[in-house]
Amino acid sequence: MNAGHNNAIKFPKTLMEAVRYFADPAVTLAFFTRLRWPHGVCCPRCGSTNVLFMPTYSRWKCREKHARPQFTVKVGTIMEDSPLGLDKWAVGIWLEANAKNSISSYEIHRALGITQKSAWFMQHRIRFALHQGSFDKPMSGVVEADETYIGGLARNMHKDRRARTITGTGGAGKTAVMGLLERHSEKGKSKVRTMVLATTRRHELHGHIYNHVEQGSTIYTDSLQSYQGLSPTFFHDFVDHAEKYVDGHVHTNGMENFWALFKRCIKGTHVSVEPFHLFRYLDAECFRFNNRALTDGERFAIVASCLAGKRLTYKALTGELEAAPASDKGEESESDYLN
Repeated sequence: MNAGHNNAIKFPKTLMEAVRYFADPAVTLAFFTRLRWPHGVCCPRCGSTNVLFMPTYSRWKCREKHARPQFTVKVGTIMEDSPLGLDKWAVGIWLEANAKNSISSYEIHRALGITQKSAWFMQHRIRFALHQGSFDKPMSGVVEADETYIGGLARNMHKDRRARTITGTGGAGKTAVMGLLERHSEKGKSKVRTMVLATTRRHELHGHIYNHVEQGSTIYTDSLQSYQGLSPTFFHDFVDHAEKYVDGHVHTNGMENFWALFKRCIKGTHVSVEPFHLFRYLDAECFRFNNRALTDGERFAIVASCLAGKRLTYKALTGELEAAPASDKGEESESDYLN
């Protein structure tokens, strides 16, 4: 038996509609079931469609003979092992996908009535679903490349620590990140990709550009020496910010705009982010920026469609274990960590 198989999936258009829509457990189960298995429910462990739905437990049982034949719609998704209901997951996804400056775990904790620790874990799993991974195609045309540093503000530091850590350009003690912006791509909107850097030396910056930008494209940068040597593989031009910020079409203002949005998200919402987790916050901000032309409902639909095939355990998130793929571990076993 398949639960919730309608001809079309209804996506709420506003937060109010989403709260009302997902208030009914049966409707919520039907929504996530149809979204995950549009052609019929199949066992996430063996792929068989010979399954039986057990409405009392809101789960299925695979009729094939193998270990752990029972499964829920959460198994094999970012929600696996989570004791939180699907309704709370749906609203949490909505809030994370559509808050322009992101949303803190404390706000999620108060809004959903869960612990702050659970909210923090939920948000990181949602950000993991947003991770773009390998891209379908490299950037092309005109691409802006720029780097910045993320970390504490000097004026917030004790003067002794400021004297120890803030030297040179002010990057000491901060995390370097790089961004690539493809100007005016699909639908006339620029697209951004970001990555956390170990160093801003030439070999690393060039490596990311070669990995993500089609050869022969135009690269605009600032005057950082590490960008020199991109020609003749790319058409490279730069603007010296000590003299001016724009020289005709040569500028990095689009990428600078993204950094301003991201730093507003960090400083205004999250206040402090550990370097270990920084790439996840970058992924979420890239998603919101790249899909800024869509409606809230359309952004939610994209995220809700990316939940399967991804797994992030609490131990992997906190660095105790390496990230692992979806497991056969039983439902709600991580309640030892969260509630």
